[in-house]
Amino acid sequence: MPYPKPEDRGFNSYGFVDPDWWGLMIFEMMSENGVNLLLHSLAVDVLKEGDKVKGVFVENTSGRQVVLGKVIIECSGEGDIAARAGVPFTKYSREEREIQPPSITFHMAGIDWDKVTAYMRENPDDLTRRTLGARTPTPQDEERFKKIIEQLKNAKSILDLVKAGTIGAIDFNKITREAMDKGDYHGHGDLGFFFGPRDNGVVQAVFQHSAHVPDCDHTDVRQLTAGEVEARRQAVIALKAVTKYLPGFENAYFTRITSYMRTRYGRFMIGDYRMTVDDIAEARKFGDVIAKSAMLVSVDHTARRPGASHAMVKRSATPKGGGSYDIPYRSLVPKNVEGMLIAGKLISTEEEFKRDCLPENMVTGQAAGVAAAFCAKKGITPRQLEQDVSELQSILLKQGAVLFGTH
Repeated sequence: MPYPKPEDRGFNSYGFVDPDWWGLMIFEMMSENGVNLLLHSLAVDVLKEGDKVKGVFVENTSGRQVVLGKVIIECSGEGDIAARAGVPFTKYSREEREIQPPSITFHMAGIDWDKVTAYMRENPDDLTRRTLGARTPTPQDEERFKKIIEQLKNAKSILDLVKAGTIGAIDFNKITREAMDKGDYHGHGDLGFFFGPRDNGVVQAVFQHSAHVPDCDHTDVRQLTAGEVEARRQAVIALKAVTKYLPGFENAYFTRITSYMRTRYGRFMIGDYRMTVDDIAEARKFGDVIAKSAMLVSVDHTARRPGASHAMVKRSATPKGGGSYDIPYRSLVPKNVEGMLIAGKLISTEEEFKRDCLPENMVTGQAAGVAAAFCAKKGITPRQLEQDVSELQSILLKQGAVLFGTH
């Protein structure tokens, strides 16, 4: 769906994508471009010569194989291969803070959206997150809340709210607590939802914060396994609560569930540059920029407080001037290892960063792919490319990437 207009952008801005059509289109793109795919394979180890990664060992129905490459891109989200390659990383400390919960996501259809919209118009204050967890709302926050409330009051259809990105600031705190008080909700996360566009203008509700698994370190396979079971237990309870308590969902039905938990933070890989919260606050520009972001730093999810899922952050920052900050190429180059790039959730940042959103994953993935191809063609390593990224930037700009200016 169209991205929100510039004046509506902020943390409430989301890229709404139909995941099933995307899943079909990506195979068409791979075939059109002659990509040699190897599916149904688990990457289990790396082949190294000294500090250079030469390939990745995989296990599949044919046995153990090695996939060789001039450049290896670690884009798995979990960093298992980067860690095995020797890339340093940090993790959340249980002694210092709650581990951010992995969660399962489910979709629902059969919704009376007119009834949902009417409820939103009549109860805007109940649906707007009035606190931002650990920090006190700033005057800018209050202005944003005021604008959201006006959008809710004036919404003529649910698509008005979708296109404006308003739904990002909506939860059902009051309704969630009512369901909890009556013993009909498990108390992790809340009953708020996002939107999922489907064919022919159909919109489905996407419940992403209704099955949070507390204190689950998903880099430990036993905890990860237990989390998958717990998340589905919570999803069953949440599905029943949704149809019982949410206006317009009385006849809604369950359509799909993600195949496994969406994990959030996990390992924080360390690259040649590690992005800081100050980089966001200062809307910092870098000479080796390969992507931009406007994602603020104040989003620490918790499984423990319904209706306040963003409540744990230590430090907060929003790009000054309402602009954006640069993501430097050096944050894609891991320390201690040659021949590898990291992208998506694995880019090198401090632990306060929000790294698991679709737009940032797309733009850093694009940059890593282009950089790897460029290095292979020129016969240089990703670290050597740091000396001059101008040709890389030129290619990205021709592909439509936004690298310069304030947006």
